[in-house]
Amino acid sequence: MALRWLYVLSMMLVWGSIVSSSFYHTSVAPPQDLQITDPGLLGSLDIEWKPPPNVQTFNECTVKYKFEYRNTGDRDWKVIFTKKLKFRVGFDLSRTAEVKIQTLLEGQCTNDVEVQSDWIFATFQVPLQGKLESEVQNFHCIYHDWKYLKCTWKPGHPAPRGVHYGLYYWYEGLDRAAQCDDYIQDHGVNVGCMLQNMSQAEYKDLIICVNGSATATLLRPLYVTLRLHNLAKPSPPEQLVVSMSASEELHMAWSPPSSETPPQCLEYEVQLAEDQGEAKAAWVSVSTQMETTLTVSRANQSRISCVRVRGRTNIFCADQGFWSEWTQECFSVPRKQDEQLFILIPVILSLSSSLIIFTLIGQCKKRSPAGKPLHTSVGC
Repeated sequence: MALRWLYVLSMMLVWGSIVSSSFYHTSVAPPQDLQITDPGLLGSLDIEWKPPPNVQTFNECTVKYKFEYRNTGDRDWKVIFTKKLKFRVGFDLSRTAEVKIQTLLEGQCTNDVEVQSDWIFATFQVPLQGKLESEVQNFHCIYHDWKYLKCTWKPGHPAPRGVHYGLYYWYEGLDRAAQCDDYIQDHGVNVGCMLQNMSQAEYKDLIICVNGSATATLLRPLYVTLRLHNLAKPSPPEQLVVSMSASEELHMAWSPPSSETPPQCLEYEVQLAEDQGEAKAAWVSVSTQMETTLTVSRANQSRISCVRVRGRTNIFCADQGFWSEWTQECFSVPRKQDEQLFILIPVILSLSSSLIIFTLIGQCKKRSPAGKPLHTSVGC
């Protein structure tokens, strides 16, 4: 019996050795001729390569590639798995572009175990001109109402005399980079740009370059990649209506702004300010929601002196966004005592007027001669 088990164990070791030897000899070479070229699209670079030389020998396996890329200084690599031999991806051209790729082999020829080749690497760097401080400063963009993009900047330091700035942009769908045709100027210098009709660039990488030129001075260009939906700023909500129920509940209702902003992409923040007597009223957030109505109870019968609402793009349509301005009007809700006072004031005024009239009539009767009829008149 022991000899039989020893025989089985020996056969298993031999078979394992054969399988291991098979895996050991199954290998694949990395891709060839990895190249990075710049088609002039402000940072969207073309990366292409050729298959490994022995790829035809793996008919029973699937050949694909693991493609990773980043800019120098980035901690993480972006990863793409593909069977293609060419890709176009975006980089920040102010830094070196880094690319690496390897072959992945899997199928019957590897007993369904993934085999990886060595990596091959490539880099790309645009020759940078000018000093870093000559680059434009405080570059900032807002996508207003999902309708137009407004970008502004300040000249670099020092701003040479006669400097001229130009903004160029590209996104997938444009044949080539385009230049801004509606600049914002300050003392004759371009310090901003208005880009209209940008809906085709939504949910795509929008690459922007702000380049400067000046006589006998080299200026550093600025490269940025934007996502419009993350820069959206809607108009304020409209038609805010506030009412008080008999059960002392404050009801608020409003409408989405009548603009290009998709209503389903909005969330709202509601704030209340409570009257604290002589103390200055402080705004308190009571809700952040996607509905356009809200009902709250008045705490301790305090007076709600003002209500305001603003909106921004919600998490279902963007990773971030800008809040709109607050609603332009505040709605005061009077105390219960104030409501009673508003009712009493007309009554008091009416009684006072009647008392004055009766007093005047009494004085006129005293002054009338005996036996003559009394004719009341305004002037007695």
